[in-house]
Amino acid sequence: MLEVRGIDVFYGDVQVIWDLSFSVSEGEVVALIGANGAGKSTTLKTISGILSPRKGTITFNGEDILKIKPYRLIEMGIAHVPEGRRLFVEMTVEENLDMGSLRGTARKERQRNKEMVYSIFPRLKERSRQLAGTLSGGEQQMLAIGRGLMSMPRLIMFDEPSLGLAPILVKEIFAVIENIRKEGVTVLIVEQNVKQTLSVADRAYVLETGKMVLEGTGKELMDNEHVKTAFLGV
Repeated sequence: MLEVRGIDVFYGDVQVIWDLSFSVSEGEVVALIGANGAGKSTTLKTISGILSPRKGTITFNGEDILKIKPYRLIEMGIAHVPEGRRLFVEMTVEENLDMGSLRGTARKERQRNKEMVYSIFPRLKERSRQLAGTLSGGEQQMLAIGRGLMSMPRLIMFDEPSLGLAPILVKEIFAVIENIRKEGVTVLIVEQNVKQTLSVADRAYVLETGKMVLEGTGKELMDNEHVKTAFLGV
């Protein structure tokens, strides 16, 4: 479904990604793990068209997407749930969800998709008229995920979905991610909660200072000595 091949990415004159290649097949949960500054978020921003690589290719369902505008990528079926949620804090929960379904088929299916989101996150339905900025951190993360699902994605990318959440909410968010995959949506996740992430990932890639250093199934990397030492505290 998604093929990233040999990309180099820069911020100004500073290179942050070196010759990065990986793939995501339809129906998978694939994880990018690594420390702060490893290039994980930069990778997602490049896939979603916010950044442009200086070399390499990115294809989605066989189509080169590097010259496609970000809003068109949403119509093609790529959704990006960014780090820090990036909600419209002075709009209600329902209005934020509506913002995720402004174009194409998603607009026509808005009400049905909204009910689907409310079935996943009943608390959002209870707070549908509440301003997003007044929600708790966990509720805001639910809303960010719900807004992403409103675009009817085929691939949804999560950037640090558990950041700043209490442990019980972290478990809830990861359970939702597994349910999303069961509904047929492919998932690419960036996370520093390595143990939880590898437990749900079919495959994972380890980034260090912008370079791919390891890859394997979630279980293989959970048992890898380097991953244990660097990320799991074992």
